[in-house]
This record gives sequence, structure tokens and C-alpha cells, in this order.
Amino acid sequence: MSFSQQVKKELLETEYEKNCCERALFYGMCIFSKSFSSYEIMFQSENENCALLYKTLLKRHCNVDSELKVSPKGRSFSILIEDKTECKKIMGAFGHGDAGSLRINFSNFDCEDCRNSFLAGAFLSCGTVSSPEKDYHLEFSVSYMNLSKSLVTLLEEFELSPKTSTRKGYNIVYFKDSKAIEDCLYIMGAASSMFEMMNVEIIKDIRNKANRTANCETANIERTVKASYSHIEAISKIEKTKGLNYLKNDLREMAVLRRDNPDASLAELAKLSGLSRSGVNHRLRKIVEAAQNIQETE
Repeated sequence: MSFSQQVKKELLETEYEKNCCERALFYGMCIFSKSFSSYEIMFQSENENCALLYKTLLKRHCNVDSELKVSPKGRSFSILIEDKTECKKIMGAFGHGDAGSLRINFSNFDCEDCRNSFLAGAFLSCGTVSSPEKDYHLEFSVSYMNLSKSLVTLLEEFELSPKTSTRKGYNIVYFKDSKAIEDCLYIMGAASSMFEMMNVEIIKDIRNKANRTANCETANIERTVKASYSHIEAISKIEKTKGLNYLKNDLREMAVLRRDNPDASLAELAKLSGLSRSGVNHRLRKIVEAAQNIQETE
């Protein structure tokens, strides 16, 4: 089961104590269905239980009988109302007439919780959400432009800031921010899915921090090895051609210390020598310069 189907399953299992909230849920399913007009109303979903709920609520709240149709391959479930009288009856139940562009009729919300239920219905009709393991993306694919704008207004009332785009003739209202998606899931009533997403996000954050730490440590080791190699090479050059007595006392002591501790970092050499890290670095740089001068002379 995908994360999106898991969210829908949780929403489908929600029981509404107040009739107005169940009606608001159904209103969301209706208006955000594939078509909602005076000549055709069509609900279509890949989730059979969503279609069955729509069929049940259509009878309960509009007293309209309907038939559940299954696609040849069984991947899509739809309910189609083509009788104009019944279409007008359903639209009229939510205060929508024949004329004008389709927008959310906010007078259908009788209590504070109705908007939450309505948003859940909208998601059941046209919503999807990616698995948080892969990506953060929740969207509503809306058939009508002004209805998508009306949805943005509703989401903004919840202090959410969705983005919009178009895809294949549909108006997309979406979120890519994990916090906004979590808030949206909670508002709709999918609290369990929200907590699961939060847990995944925490685990991903821990993994990312661990990877960054490991990468940083690897980079530090590589830098230490590279620097140590140049130091040892320079000391070996001096020792073979001039001898370490060629160096001043302070540089000779550092050359011996580095030669005997090839794997030590600058910080470790600083502890062994009693110098500061910059002091160690300065002397090693002088040793490398001395080796380069010998090379140039040769």
C-alpha cells in the first residue's frame, strides 16, 4: 500500500459524530470530482472504497441512487450521473446553480470542523501524497481553474501557503514543504499518517547528519594523509641530500617529530611538541620550502 493510499484509508475510517461534518466531507468529494456540472457529475478513483463511500453518501444526503462501474482492468472505479434532473438536484443540495464558474460555497460549513472534513473529501477525490521516504509532495489535481483558486483561499485560512501549476489540463495545488504537508494531513484528520511522516523525517535527518559527519571525517583524513605525505617526502629529501643537520634546531626537531609520527594530524603534533597548531604548521611549511630550495639548486 502506498503512503497516499494509507492516508486515504485513514480518512475513510474516520467516523463523524456530526451530520454537518459528514455532509461537508461529501461536498468535498463532489465538487472536486472529475466533473461536477448540471449536465454531468462523475466521481472517479483508483480506490474502490472511496467510490463506495461516495455512492453511500450520495444516497444518504441527496437521495440519488447510482451504479458503481469498474474499468476493464479493474484499476478505476467510477460513478456517473448523467440525468440532468439528478445533476441539478445534487448541485442544488450544496447551493450551486447552473450559471457561474465553480467555486467553494462556504455557506455549506455549519461548524468549525466542517472545513477540515471538506478538505478530507477533496483529498479523497483528487489528492495524492508522495512517500516521505522518497520525496515531500502533496497535491490536489483540480478540474476547474476558479475552484483551484477557491481551494487556495481555503488553505490560506488554515495558514498554509500552497503553490500552483498546471499539468495535462488540470490545475495543481501543491505543497513540497514537509511541515506544510504534516499540517495538511493533521487538518484533514490523518494524524497517524502525519506522525509516521514526522518519524521518517527525523530518521532521514539523523542519517543525513551521520553522513555529513562521516564525509567530514573522511575529508579530514584525506587532508591529513596528503599533508603528511608532502612533509615526509620533504624530510626524506633533506635527509638524503644534506642531512637533517642542514636544518635549524627548531626545524630539525619538528622534522624528526613528523618523521616518527607520519599519521599524526597537526593538532596531534601540536600536543606532542607543546607548540600551537599554527606553530607546527609554520615549521612544517619551512621544512617543505627548504626541500624545494635543495631541489631547485640541484
